[in-house]
Amino acid sequence: MSYFTDDHALELEGMIDGPGWWIRGDGDTRRERDVAEVLVHTNRASVLGYDLIFAAPRAVSILVALDPPSASALLEAHRSSVASSMDYLEQRALVVRDRRAGADRDEPGRWESVVSFTHGVNRHGEPHVHDHVLVGARPEHATTVLDARSLYVHARTADALYRSSLRQLVAQKTPWVTWRSFHGVEHVIGVDEGYRALWGGHFDDRGEKRHWQREEIVARWRDDVGRFEVTGEVPPPTRDRACVDEHAFGSALEGSREITRRQLVGAWAEAATYGEGAREITRSIDTLYPALRDSRGVREASIGLREARMIRLVRERGPRPLASEDLGRWAQRSRERSVGYERSR
Repeated sequence: MSYFTDDHALELEGMIDGPGWWIRGDGDTRRERDVAEVLVHTNRASVLGYDLIFAAPRAVSILVALDPPSASALLEAHRSSVASSMDYLEQRALVVRDRRAGADRDEPGRWESVVSFTHGVNRHGEPHVHDHVLVGARPEHATTVLDARSLYVHARTADALYRSSLRQLVAQKTPWVTWRSFHGVEHVIGVDEGYRALWGGHFDDRGEKRHWQREEIVARWRDDVGRFEVTGEVPPPTRDRACVDEHAFGSALEGSREITRRQLVGAWAEAATYGEGAREITRSIDTLYPALRDSRGVREASIGLREARMIRLVRERGPRPLASEDLGRWAQRSRERSVGYERSR
């Protein structure tokens, strides 16, 4: 516990009200005993809990160093995105296996308390905004521990939702606009790619844990910028921001014959070029694929790739809108065209 409670994230001093914050529950995040109480488990469990890490894309972390006045809003966007992604994990990944009557069933669960710690650097002093979210192995009121397999298979979707939410919130809360390329790289409009090369995050050694003072890390970043070399900015796409990038959506599903809800949610989040909120994404998926609405756990129901991609409908109606409230109008387009065609005959 001391790894979390002893690191006061002074590199972010003045930008957040301490590194520890409660997503659910309360207590003093500086006290090991209060934090340890989150790790609820059973007497027979070998795992006490989980450390779930949510890391901002490199391009967004860099903004904390380049634009200190916007740092507080960036960190607020980061934490909000972490919380919404944890909501998804709890709703869809947190299950307990029930093996009564000779059959396995995934029963939904809920964490009694969830605590998180925000940090702003990696072990080499580069800007690296990330959170460690601590949860217990046993859900509230359960007699057994959660199904770890379910947590693992939903992790990629939770990360996609976090990043999509962050893209949206950064644009709403700061002067910056971030977008995701077809190849899965996050960029920020107006930020030269030379900064990504400057703070690339790739080292041969892991490095030692160090607690930076605010003035130390600012001086470190100032020295780093002295080695900055202009590379050029990647131009953003010109497509409609209100619609899904259908090519990116289809590409994210390639390689699978049967598609689950978690894959659809993750693909939709990755195809939201300029971002979309996690709840809005899941609402849209449930509107488009109602047969999968109740899926959760590791044994989710599935549909075929052709049904998942909806290629015929997209060609007929155009790219699908990100906002769930617009999907009804999107579905109506083909009916209107069909009626118009019949009348013209």
